[in-house]
Amino acid sequence: MPAASLESILSNVIKEDCAIKNVWNHNLHEEFHVIRQIVQKYHWVAMDTEFPGVVARPIGEFRSTAAYQYQLLRCNVDLLRIIQLGLTFMDENGKTPPGCTTWQFNFKFNLQLVSREDMYAQDSIDLLQNSGLQFRDHEEHGIEPLEFAELLMSSGIVLMDNINWLSFHSGYDFGYLLKILTDQNLPQEENDFFDSLRLYFPTVYDVKYLMKLCKNLKGGLQEVADQLELRRVGPQHQAGSDSHLTGMAFFKIKEIFFDGNIESTSGHLYGLGAPFTSNVNNFQDNIENGNSP
Repeated sequence: MPAASLESILSNVIKEDCAIKNVWNHNLHEEFHVIRQIVQKYHWVAMDTEFPGVVARPIGEFRSTAAYQYQLLRCNVDLLRIIQLGLTFMDENGKTPPGCTTWQFNFKFNLQLVSREDMYAQDSIDLLQNSGLQFRDHEEHGIEPLEFAELLMSSGIVLMDNINWLSFHSGYDFGYLLKILTDQNLPQEENDFFDSLRLYFPTVYDVKYLMKLCKNLKGGLQEVADQLELRRVGPQHQAGSDSHLTGMAFFKIKEIFFDGNIESTSGHLYGLGAPFTSNVNNFQDNIENGNSP
């Protein structure tokens, strides 16, 4: 292999390693200090979480599929703990900061401890371990959620009208964040959940929801990224890498399908909330016919 090619490959590997910063208990305060500076210029925050799957099902009668899905989300988020959170910062053009672009927060989680909050679905844990998560590190060096919540509240990225949150099929993601921020179980009613969401995260875009308005886009995050010819940084099924890919997918979809006009889709989470209104259906028709909204 030519030396130049080898140097290029090594350079890309180094860039990928530097792009995602792992945050544990020992460097939590230090990295939030950096984030408070970053967010002054980079107002678009792509987010993803990793959590221990689904272990419970709600019982009773439900007025709609969406109502069932919210109760499913609520009972599992109330029971379980977040494992990892990825935050990637971008500007209004989708450009990331020089150097570190993504912070991957690793929370305390103990696979060996038999307790209500550390329950998990084995298939989800297997997936995360196969993706490179080391649960011994989470047990010994993980972040305490309450300490994280205090720093997040003062970080300048929540409760702020000028911050835009980007996500993918993110009901559970925001559920875990709201549980951490409020130190409470999620509201029993879905409407109250969305009220709380709008308070802490005034502007939210869900890429999976946007895909419903776009012709020929389908599948999960990796599949839609492949359709959009986006290159992943870091390992799949880790929150930092997934958040970075989510941000890139959002800006690519915004450019191709929405001609930059995407504000009316804010606040919708895929699989939750009221079904499409007639305005949204008209919006979808315009896109599928090749017209900008």
